[in-house]
Amino acid sequence: MERSGNEKFIILLVSLGCIGLLIENLLLDWEFWVPPIIMIAVISLWVMNLLEKPKYEVRTVIYFVYAMLAAFYHGVHASSFFDVTLVITFAMVGFSLLDHVYMMNLLLIEYISLMLVQFMISYFDHIISTDILSISRIVLHVAVAVLIYFSCVRAITNRNENKRLDQKKNEQIESYDADMEDFLSNISHELRTPVNVVNGMSDLLIKRKVGYEAGAIKNAGIRLSYQIEDIQDYTECKRNKVVLEEEEYMSTSLINDVVTGFRLIDNSNDLELIVDLDPKVPTKMKGDVNKLHKIFRHLLENAVKFTKRGGIYVKMYSENTEYGVNLCIEMTDTGIGMDSRTTRIVSEGMYQVNKKRNRSSGGIGLGLFIVYGFTHSMGGFVIIESQKGAGTTVRVTIPQKVAEMDPCLILSDSFEGDVLFHVRSDKYKVPRVRDFYRYMASNLASGIKVPLYPAENRTEIERLMKKLNVKIIFMGEEEYAENSSYFDELSKKDIVVAVSASDKFKANTGSGVIVMPKPLYAYPVIKILNEGKDADTGSLSANREKPVFDGVRALIVDDEPMNLVVATGLFKDYKMIIDTAGSGKEAIGKFSDNTYDVIFMDHMMPEMDGVEAMKRIKADAKNQHRDIKIIALTANAVSGAREMFMKEGFDGFIAKPINLADFERVMLRELKSTSSERKGK
Repeated sequence: MERSGNEKFIILLVSLGCIGLLIENLLLDWEFWVPPIIMIAVISLWVMNLLEKPKYEVRTVIYFVYAMLAAFYHGVHASSFFDVTLVITFAMVGFSLLDHVYMMNLLLIEYISLMLVQFMISYFDHIISTDILSISRIVLHVAVAVLIYFSCVRAITNRNENKRLDQKKNEQIESYDADMEDFLSNISHELRTPVNVVNGMSDLLIKRKVGYEAGAIKNAGIRLSYQIEDIQDYTECKRNKVVLEEEEYMSTSLINDVVTGFRLIDNSNDLELIVDLDPKVPTKMKGDVNKLHKIFRHLLENAVKFTKRGGIYVKMYSENTEYGVNLCIEMTDTGIGMDSRTTRIVSEGMYQVNKKRNRSSGGIGLGLFIVYGFTHSMGGFVIIESQKGAGTTVRVTIPQKVAEMDPCLILSDSFEGDVLFHVRSDKYKVPRVRDFYRYMASNLASGIKVPLYPAENRTEIERLMKKLNVKIIFMGEEEYAENSSYFDELSKKDIVVAVSASDKFKANTGSGVIVMPKPLYAYPVIKILNEGKDADTGSLSANREKPVFDGVRALIVDDEPMNLVVATGLFKDYKMIIDTAGSGKEAIGKFSDNTYDVIFMDHMMPEMDGVEAMKRIKADAKNQHRDIKIIALTANAVSGAREMFMKEGFDGFIAKPINLADFERVMLRELKSTSSERKGK
């Protein structure tokens, strides 16, 4: 921007100088053929600037040469004796912006040459007198020209030195960034490896039902792994080094992630979570789904942390655009809120506002700054609306490409009848929670175009049932408990009674009531609307069944023995046939002697790292005409790691600690692609 501005400024100076030269040429009746040439040359300079051709360095030399020619034409006329100094110094000041000392030297040489020409003309034509006043004026002009020359050279030298220092500083910063990347990668690997063992072993202990302590260990491990991620993410956002990855994802998976995450959070305050998913959100979108998951997690954790009573309202909807959609996420809580100063500090990255030791939950943490960083890196924006003591709403808008435009929630064509929504408005201590439920219910009903009617009490239900064709009644566990025998009788008829309740809730024996595990969200509601009494209540807490990879032969490569134990224990639950190798060299040998469908390869291993081992196995497989999928299973999970491994030639990427949802997603994709390749052959 500075270079472009300097170029335009120089052309403007040259143009103004040429206008003055044209006026003087006409007034003093100089050569008549010169003005047209001057005008054509000035127009040519502006055309070159607008077209940006030739390249910048060549254009600036052309401007300089033309200015010297114009100055020379002006200076060789006898009437220009005292104007030569003015013209040359004018050119020196203007062209000093280009920071080239050689231009100042050439202008000084031209000035000396023109002064010599003027002295010769004056000597032969006796134009200038030789009195003391004239000589002093000439000396003053020359001194001014020389002084301006040295000033311009000094300024150029200083600027060039500053540029050199800035370049050196930038190189040092780049070197520091590279070192920091290595540090983050190494620290990630070193910290994630033991965390992976803790999480994995606790999973195995939980499956063996050794006691509740295993669950506490796992929760501590998950919390620690999140903290490691947060430190890395915060650092990358602070340094503007966020690397984006793009892949297809199901929009409902984002909501399922919120629900699952809330169930894992310590909810000692009995907060309500209400999830409002617009049915018109596209089924599949393209973007950095991992960062979207993290944005949801941070927003949810912050909302829970700063909310002592009431609940949290999550709304997700989309706005159609020419490039796809704007994915809009709103997280509203009934918590302590923030003042305007705190909101500003969050956006500037001050991750802990209250630094006193005795603070309660007043610290803001890293979360919201990471939300800002990720959102801005994806081309979106964040708006926070909050008042002290009145809760907070965080709105995140992120542009996403669309992979499948069909609505994510669709009501079956076979559905008919009316739906009742039975919630007592007086049961919530915080009135906004009641409003949240109403918003969610009305938005879902209007989105899928189903007739929904609110009913405050049993009397209202009985009145509506006489007037309407009621097929389904949704309610909370308190409403059910108040008239349980009545609803049990209804559930035995053609009416579906669905209760949103906690894990401890049990319907009466012999009742046909369907239990929807809290928190309430759109997927189980749609499932009940579409399937009625046939809805599988056991699957309402998740969006999919656990896959089975029966008979898949897998080789796990890792130099840490405990990592092999953990991965083997986790993967065997999917009925896979597992083999292990403790190094890259051992993996190459085992691949030659055995047949595998997939290899899980660690990255950082002694003697031969995972990248080299992968490439050698891929080369051997190609020579032997064998198909093999190699997936990076590594604790190196800094931003951009997945993209790096995929560029190296890996078929997939799973970070440690192992997230089973990621494992299942990668396996389903890779096994499907393998099956397609075999069919093609």
